[in-house]
Amino acid sequence: MATGKRPRGELRQALITASFELLAESGLAGFSVAELARRLGVSTAAPYRHFRDRDQLLAAVATQAAGELAEAMEAAAADAGEDPVDRLAATAGAYVRFAAARRAGFDVIFARELRPLRDEALAEAGRKLMALLLDLARDAGHPEPADALRSIEQIIALAHGYVTLDTGDFLTGARVSEEDVATRATRAVATLLRGSLSSARAG
Repeated sequence: MATGKRPRGELRQALITASFELLAESGLAGFSVAELARRLGVSTAAPYRHFRDRDQLLAAVATQAAGELAEAMEAAAADAGEDPVDRLAATAGAYVRFAAARRAGFDVIFARELRPLRDEALAEAGRKLMALLLDLARDAGHPEPADALRSIEQIIALAHGYVTLDTGDFLTGARVSEEDVATRATRAVATLLRGSLSSARAG
């Protein structure tokens, strides 16, 4: 357990970083600032010098998660090549990798319990993440906002489903690595997207 006094900015970031680990174990419902302080070796009052309350701390965690996820998705899309469908599908693999590493995803970034805060930093991070996905969806053949949003919904549902199956050990018998899971999610989304486009053109 870490002990000793930290500089103000360092403790703030340490609280956010340790929060990811605690969320992975307890989820949002079981998240405890007191337990977080204990793990960091600081007083139970120390976190409240940086965050007004538990929800404000969680909002900072969600803001960082949204920024990191957007960067990971953007990098994955860039690495996927020129095909717009492959670029969009690559975001599913990025989501799986991110959730495996951080044990946090849209369930934390867009958590219902944080919405009443109207935290501007979190709202802006969420907008940037969705703007990235919307741009990729439009490029992949969904120019209408409603169609693009529906496509994103399907991608996240599929990717998050793979994450849930993996973390729940459902895929253990198949002996797949986290990278295998990410690849499966990417391929499944690519198949879904191409099937959807073919159906639209045929109709």
